[in-house]
Formats: sequence, structure tokens, C-alpha cells
Amino acid sequence: MAAVPAAMQDQLWDVIAVVPASLEAEAAAELEALGAQTVQPLRRAVRARMNRAAFYRAHLQARLPFQLLRLLATFPCASRSQLYGGVQRAADWETWLPPQFSFRIEASGRAGELNHSHFTALEVKNALVDWQRQHFGQRSDVDLEAPDRVFHLHLGQGSHGPVASLCLAGSSSSLHRRGYRAAMGRAPLKENLAAGLVAITGWDGSVPLLDPFCGSATLLIEAVSRVLKRPPGLMPGLPLEPAHHAQARSFSCLRWPDADLGLWRTEVVASAELAVAGSRQPLAPVIGWEQDPEVLEQARSNVAAAGLEPWIDLRLGDGCELIPPSGPGVLVCNPPYGQRLGDEQALDDLYQRLGQQLKGHCSGWDLWLLSGNAKLTRALGMKACRRVPVSNGGIDCRWLHYAIR
Repeated sequence: MAAVPAAMQDQLWDVIAVVPASLEAEAAAELEALGAQTVQPLRRAVRARMNRAAFYRAHLQARLPFQLLRLLATFPCASRSQLYGGVQRAADWETWLPPQFSFRIEASGRAGELNHSHFTALEVKNALVDWQRQHFGQRSDVDLEAPDRVFHLHLGQGSHGPVASLCLAGSSSSLHRRGYRAAMGRAPLKENLAAGLVAITGWDGSVPLLDPFCGSATLLIEAVSRVLKRPPGLMPGLPLEPAHHAQARSFSCLRWPDADLGLWRTEVVASAELAVAGSRQPLAPVIGWEQDPEVLEQARSNVAAAGLEPWIDLRLGDGCELIPPSGPGVLVCNPPYGQRLGDEQALDDLYQRLGQQLKGHCSGWDLWLLSGNAKLTRALGMKACRRVPVSNGGIDCRWLHYAIR
């Protein structure tokens, strides 16, 4: 592939980052720090402008997005015919979708008579393959698992009526999948949600971090990865030195017709150099407890796959009996809350025991607890000083902050 001219490298793209609900502000700040411009938080999304370097850097280093979407076109769209014609005129499909490339369509939103995402996606697919048959005499295959191109069409309301936004995803799979979590405990958090939650705590590695119910250890892995500046887009668990040997995960944007692989490699090495420097900084104890031996072994496998064994200490035991290191610190946890795991009456006792242990042994610490059941959290016997609404697997939850004094 020919090198992209410098003027094209500096060209700004309109980009939509799809992010967890209630973490839009944190995601906007993260993207701005990575070089995004004119950043605007939306609902479950952040809109920004990025040049190629920032777009590549975000794929390597951003922790919060599910997906980074490059906007190809917007057009009025209130009907099936407007959708069909708008898609066919939206891009130079001879360049962007030759028939040898497979694709997948994702759709969201509604407008006018287009009120079902499955029907909308089907109509986008029909518009594309009909265009291909007319111009190439053949069509691309639809691949739901690992396509060459992933197109996302969103229907919404513009200033002059219903509008469609057609985007191209930079990755064929969700960015929350880091690659270290082949082994998962029960009801695991998505990695990007865990990253956002620990970012809200402000933990910077200078004080101990404990998780009394660590499960698959996702909260601890994401917290340590953030402080050590481990880019989620690099292959997990690989030696980081020398940095120029670093390997990144595969992203479909590297197969775009205007991809700049030289620039991509520069960003990979720069990301690895950050991680090398971050790994040299001191880190306070990071400890997780898990009562189920099988789940504990899964968590240890995840920590090993992430290359974080030297920094995360996982222990078999009852988190309600934890004795923390001396001095202040931060506790994070995602205990069961009755909608997926455990019996609520038994869980009520668990929360009471946890509250008693924390009040008796963790004075001066800060607790951050993910709750999907307000009745259970009342059993802690403590008053939250901050409540952040989040959605965990479709369950309406709160990320609760308790100052234990």
C-alpha cells in the first residue's frame, strides 16, 4: 500500500465514539487527551474530529469506547426510498467496498417509517449489494463474525427533519474486548465499563487498591493497566521491551484504502514506549479476594494473560473478612445483587457483614461499590456520598462512593 501524503495525514475525520452510558464526560476527556479536537459528549457517544494519527492512537490507547466510527455521510432519511438512495450515494463504493471484501451492517435509532433496526440494516445491505451488482456484476459476502468492513447507520432527528448518519467502524469487533479475558467469572463486567468505573475513583497507584469480591479480576486488571499505561490495543501479556517489537491487535481500519501502515507502526511503538515507562513506576499493593476456588483460578489466568502478575495479588478467601494494609486506600467491588447471582436474603447478610468489617477495619478508606439493588446496599449501614448511574448488562446500577470514617 502506498504511503499517504502528509497533507492527507493531517486531514480531519468526523468520528463518533460509542461509549457506556453515564461515562460520556470521561470518554470525552480521554479522547481529547489522545489528540481529538472539537470534542462533544452526546448520549452514549462522543463526537469529535481526529486526524489519522489520533484515530490510530485512540484504537491503541482509549479504554472507554465500544467502537470508533468514521463518518462517511449524512443525508435526509425518513423513508425506505430515502435510505436506499442515500446509502448508494453516500460514498465511492468502488473504492470502499469492492466485491472481494466482506461486510456487516449495524443499525440504530429510528426515523419516520424506519422504526426497526433489523429492517433498516437489511435495507442498507440491499442498497449496497444492488449497487455492486450493477457496477461489478457481483456482490460482497455478508460476514457477521470477522468482516473486512463494518458499516453502522444511525437514524436520528436533525435540525431540518429525520437524518441518517452512515459510518465505517475502525474495528470489526467491540473495543471492550482486550484479549486477556478468555476465562471469565460469573456475571463479568465489560472491560471498558470497568475501566470507566476505576477512572472515576481517581486511584493513581499511590495507595493500596482492594477488591473483596474480585470475580474475574476485571476491575483490578483495568485499574492497574490504566496506572501502568498499558495500551488496551496492544497484544496483552507480551514483553514490552524493546518497544519497537510491540505487536498490536488487528483492526479493520488498517485494511481501508487510505490506511497509512507506516503511521500506524509509529503509533504502536509510541504506545509501547509509554507502557515501558509506566511499568517502572512504583505501585502500592493491589489485592483481590475470591471465595470460589474455580473462579479464583480463572481470575489468575486473566491476570497472567494481561501480563500483570507482578502487580496483582489474588487470594482465596471471604472478602467480608478482609484486613487491609495500614493507612488509607481504595476499595472497589462488584458484589452480587440478586438479579443474576445468589439469593437476596443470603445477600442481605453478606452486605451486613461487609459493612461491619469495613467500618471496623477500614477507617480512612474509600469504598466504590457497583449496586443494582438499593435494598441490599442499605444493609451496609453506610451512607453514600456520591452516586453515578450506569448500566451493567442492561441492569440499571449505581457506582456508589462511601467515605469510611
